[in-house]
Amino acid sequence: QVQLVESGGGSVQAGGSLRLSCAASGRTFASMAWYRQAPGKEREFVAGIIWSTNTRYADFVEGRFTISRDNARNTVDLQMNSLKPEDTAVYFCAADPGFQFATLIRGSMQYWGKGTLVTASS
Repeated sequence: QVQLVESGGGSVQAGGSLRLSCAASGRTFASMAWYRQAPGKEREFVAGIIWSTNTRYADFVEGRFTISRDNARNTVDLQMNSLKPEDTAVYFCAADPGFQFATLIRGSMQYWGKGTLVTASS
């Protein structure tokens, strides 16, 4: 049975940093990604990685976030620096056996975690 479990969320002051981690179990995936959903807004793509080094970021990331994965541990991390109040959201990890960035950006991923809350206060 596939499971994705996120950790690392919390509350920080604006300008601070957090590192989110997602542990996958049950199988390995070509594609893994992070999404977020702020209160009253739709879920949006944040960052994705295919295999080990092919990455994509949403425009609003502006170089502040870095996605990485450890295939041996079957984990994907999101290092978030220079957090802004508008980054406040529930962050979700997702995984898919496919390897098309269009799939990641569209959010058409097969497996999803339950999310972890990130709050950046001014």
